[in-house]
Amino acid sequence: MSELMDWKNGAYGRRFVASFSGGKDSALALYKALKVGEAVGLIVMLEEEGGCSRSHGMPPELLHAQAKSIGLPVYTGVSGWTDYEKVFTSLLEKAKDQGAEVLVTGDIDLPAQDCWHEMVTKNVGLKLGIPLWEMNHREAVEEFINLGFKTIVVTVNLSLGMREDDLGRTLTHEFVKELEARGIDPCGEGGEFHTSVINGPIFKQPILVRKCEIIKKGEYAFLPLKLVNNGTEIG
Repeated sequence: MSELMDWKNGAYGRRFVASFSGGKDSALALYKALKVGEAVGLIVMLEEEGGCSRSHGMPPELLHAQAKSIGLPVYTGVSGWTDYEKVFTSLLEKAKDQGAEVLVTGDIDLPAQDCWHEMVTKNVGLKLGIPLWEMNHREAVEEFINLGFKTIVVTVNLSLGMREDDLGRTLTHEFVKELEARGIDPCGEGGEFHTSVINGPIFKQPILVRKCEIIKKGEYAFLPLKLVNNGTEIG
């Protein structure tokens, strides 16, 4: 099998660093990679101000709580889109210095040619592991749910069939069927929605959160989550 076609098994028998958004796909990919390899840490990319993660809009304290529950250190990068590659590459280099041999991502529909992840990992001298690559979207979501993961919808694109009242809903088999009936990809691979994982087999304890007031920005709506610890909000 060529190196390119070995993406699904890239973490097998190797130490890896995982690109982690806090959402369902990155959590499932991490779960699969941990079954066959050893993690040295998680890469988390934040927006320019450092106040939240890209796309998912998760606050740093929530991402760090996830990492703590998983039991892994975090390599945090703060960047805009113009310097994203530079910052991400620097984090890969730090992870490599700590023994990482592979970058693991939660992508599903990456092109086999001209893959950005393939380029940046080769530049640093790492291999690429994509456990979910080319999985059937419905099967990926069903496996995630069957494994016992719990995730909350935190971002929706209102122009792609999602609704404001989808925010805060837990991804279940029933919800997946509803999304498909509405013509929505159950994985949200078209940018329809993003989730935050709060429990599952990779966590030592669940992440306790409080749902805050919904924020609307153009065609997007966001549900901020506040981390709760022993009844006290953090952040």
